[in-house]
Amino acid sequence: MTNPNPLLDPSDAIEILGIRLVGLSLDNGKRLLLTLLFIGAAWLLYRSAMALADWLQRSGRHERLLFWLRQGARLATGTFLFLTVVSIWFDNPTSLATVLGLITAGLAFAMQKAVTAIAGYFIILRGHTLKVGDRIIFGGVRGDVVALSFFHTTLMEMGAPPSMQGGDSASWVQSRQYTGRMVTVSNDKIFDEPVYNYTRDFPYLWEEIALPITYHADRSAAESILLDVAERHTVAINEVSEESFQEMQRRYGFIKSEDIRPKVYYRLTDNWLELTVRFITKDYGIRGLKDAMSREILQALDEAGIGIASATLEIVGLPPLQVRGERT
Repeated sequence: MTNPNPLLDPSDAIEILGIRLVGLSLDNGKRLLLTLLFIGAAWLLYRSAMALADWLQRSGRHERLLFWLRQGARLATGTFLFLTVVSIWFDNPTSLATVLGLITAGLAFAMQKAVTAIAGYFIILRGHTLKVGDRIIFGGVRGDVVALSFFHTTLMEMGAPPSMQGGDSASWVQSRQYTGRMVTVSNDKIFDEPVYNYTRDFPYLWEEIALPITYHADRSAAESILLDVAERHTVAINEVSEESFQEMQRRYGFIKSEDIRPKVYYRLTDNWLELTVRFITKDYGIRGLKDAMSREILQALDEAGIGIASATLEIVGLPPLQVRGERT
C-alpha cells in the first residue's frame, strides 16, 4: 500500500549516517525539479503576455484589450501553477482533499484580509466596477487607476478639496491634477466603501462657475456673458456627450433626461446675486477649461462695466463730532 502523501513517506527517505530524513527522497527530488520547470515555463508565458501588453500600450490603442490581457495573464498563470503543483505533489484524491481543507481553514483564519482582498479583485473584474485608466475615488483616494493586482489597486493620486482631506496624508493640491504620489489601496475596500467612477459609463462631468454681482448690476448682460463663454468652450462636447447620455439611459433605463446645454441659475443672498453657470465637460482637463473660461468672463465683465461683488464695508459718512471742555 502506497503512502498517500509522498512528502511524509519514510520508506523512500534518504539516510545520512543512519538517520532517515523524511521528505528527502529521489522521488521528491524529481517532483521538485518538475515543479521548478513548470514555474519557469509559466513565468516565460507570463512575461510574453506582459511584453505584448507593453507593446499595445506604446501603440496607444486597444485599451480595453490591454486591460483584459494583463488580468487574464495573471489569472491564467496563477491557475496553471496551482493545478500543476497540486497534480505533482498530491496524486491521491483523499490526501488532496485533506490538505486543501487544512489550507483553506488556515487561510480563512490567518489571512482574512488577504483572502478578502483576492475576493475583492474578482468582484472588481466581474462587476466592471473599475479598470486601468479609470478616474475614481476609491478607499478615500482620488486618482487614475494605473495598476490592478490580486491584492491591491494602485492609483496615481490627484488633488482633493479640503472636505475630502484628513490625517497626515492630506493632499496639498486641491484641483483634479496629479500630486505625484502613487497610492496603493487594498481591494477589500470594495466591500466597505463606495467607488466613485468618473469615466466608466459616462466620461463627462457637469461643472459650475459661480459669479457674485451686486443687485444694481446688469444681471441680464452678466448672464449672457456666462452663457456665451460656456457655449463657446463646450460646443464640441455637447454633441458627443448627448449621444453618450442617451446610451447610458438605454443601458440603465431609470436615468432621467438632463439638459446638456449650458444654463445659468440665480441664487439670492444677503450681500449679492449669485449667478452660477452649469455646463458639461470632459472628465480630463477640467482645470484648464475653467481657467480659460474664467479669464474670458473677467475680460467680458470689464468691457461691460460689471463688477464682482465682495464682502466689503463702505463708510458713506460720519456724524459731526463736538468736543466740549470744562473751564476752570
